Order: sequence, then structure tokens, then C-alpha cells
Amino acid sequence: MQIDHKRIKKILVVRNDRFGEFLLNIPALRALRETFVQAEITAVVAPNVRELTEYIPYIDKAVQWGIKRHSLPERLGLIRALKAKAIDMAVMLNPSKEFNMFTYISGIPVRVGYDRKFGLLLTHKIQDIKYLGQKHEVEYNLDLVGLVGAKTEDKSLTLAIEGNGAIDGFLSDCDMRNDTILIALHPWTSDPIKQWPLEKFRELSVRLLNNPVVKVIIVGGKDELIGSRELFVSFDKRLIDTTGKTTLKQLAALLKRCRLLVSGDSGPAHLASAVGTPVIAIFRNDIPAKCAKRWGPWGKGNFVIEKSRLSDISVDEVLSKVKEALKT
Repeated sequence: MQIDHKRIKKILVVRNDRFGEFLLNIPALRALRETFVQAEITAVVAPNVRELTEYIPYIDKAVQWGIKRHSLPERLGLIRALKAKAIDMAVMLNPSKEFNMFTYISGIPVRVGYDRKFGLLLTHKIQDIKYLGQKHEVEYNLDLVGLVGAKTEDKSLTLAIEGNGAIDGFLSDCDMRNDTILIALHPWTSDPIKQWPLEKFRELSVRLLNNPVVKVIIVGGKDELIGSRELFVSFDKRLIDTTGKTTLKQLAALLKRCRLLVSGDSGPAHLASAVGTPVIAIFRNDIPAKCAKRWGPWGKGNFVIEKSRLSDISVDEVLSKVKEALKT
């Protein structure tokens, strides 16, 4: 089906999984905005991600729809809402049986996505080979919107974060000096096979704090709160544990204030990249679907340390990259 760009007035974009995956769609959203200049773009996102859409100028409206079991009335209500909006094109950036059906039933004429999970309901589709890890997730997302001619020369990952007022409360009692170096650590991952040993993160924090001008900030979500308390209990007062205490907006502002972030494969790593903070990312390199080539920090100034066994990555190796990053 040939796309008449001038006739596309309303676009629905679906990426309602975790916030790290969502952020890696910013270049694809930019491509849609630059190609369909007059269109209103509505993004379907997870409830906790909605606040980040305020920092993305390519999104006009956001709709919350988490990945969970929704009731029949909820589903019918969404279908009615989609019909009422008279959407011209829907782009499913994460494969979704649910939204492949919703957009078909709603009568959206152009439906773009991956050829799986009821892919026969789509008008424009591409084979899903992302599990092979042959390119970065950002590039896969651009390939998908490219099916309808959406392109951009600017493939950067950027969030329009301004000011640090949202985090003043976290830093007000921390004896900040002009020469203070803030280094953030995110010790946690959603998948145990991507986890650098937590005791090594603790040792890293101890050794970083040997530098008197360094303050270490631990970041993480509410799910990691208990683990963080156990790992960093009775610790140096120059360690600031914000685990479970920040919204995504506050986390973005906090990471922007830091000189760098040390993390595994995680949402905060992509958030740091999006606000211009260098990332030292710790990855396995033996699983293509989870490798840094696909999921590593996007953009310049980042560092990746990869081995097939994460336990083989030493604290000395990470410290060496920290020192290298601080020189740039």
C-alpha cells in the first residue's frame, strides 16, 4: 500500500513495555515527526513511562496502557476510543498481539509492525529478527518506521531535560563542593543472567569513595529497595542511596547532574545516555539477543565492558574505565 504522507493526520505509536526500551524509540519518533509533519502523534506507553513523554517533543499526546491482563470492558473501551479518534496510521514498535487486533478492529487503515503475533492483520510488516542481535535496537526501530517512508538524519537519543530543581532535595544535605564528582551506580538488572555480581558493585563503591572529591549515588526502583539497604547498610556518608525514592523525571535530572553512570543492561543506562551523561555498561557478549551491540548505551562517549562470564569482569577493569571517562 502506497502512503500519501499529506493524508496522514493522526498517528498512533505503541511502545508500552519498560522505560529503557521506550527511550530507544526516540529516533524513530523523530523520523515520524519529520516525515509526517502535520500529523498528531499519540503514544501508547506503560503508566510509569508517561511522565517521560513530556520531554519528547515528537509526542503530542500519551495514553497509558500497561502490559497486563485487561478486562473486557477496558479493551472494548480502548477500541471505542481508537475508533472515535479516526486514526490514520498505527505503528506497533513492540510486537503486540493485543494492539495488532485493536488497531484492526478499530478500522485504522495503515497498520505497521512485526510479522508475528497476528501479523496477518497488519498492512505493513517486517520480519522480526531482533533476537539475532545484528544491530542496535535504535536501528531496528528505524527500520520499522522506514516501512512507511519515515526517515531522519538525526539518530541521537535526547530528552529535553532542563534544570535540576527536581533533585535539590536529594543533594541539599550532601556537602556539595565545586569540585565534587558525582558518580551514579545502578547495580540491578531485570534479568539475573545480566547481573554483574552485587558484591563487586559494593567493592566498586568503596574504592570510588577512596577519592575524597567523589560522591557515589545509588539509583534504582522500588523493587530494589530491600536489596540496596542490605548491600549498602552502614556505609560512608558520601554514598547517597536514592533507590526507590525517585520518579523517572527525578531520576533523569539526577543522572544529568552526574559525571557518569556505571550500570549493567538497564533502563537507567539508556536514560543517562538520553540526558547526555556517559555510561560505563557491563554486558555479557555470548547471548546475541542480550548483547551490547543490540542493547548497549547509544551515542558517543560511552564505554562497554563485555565478557561471556560477568563474574570475570574485575573491579579494576571497571575502575580503569571510570578513570578514562573522567578524563574526557
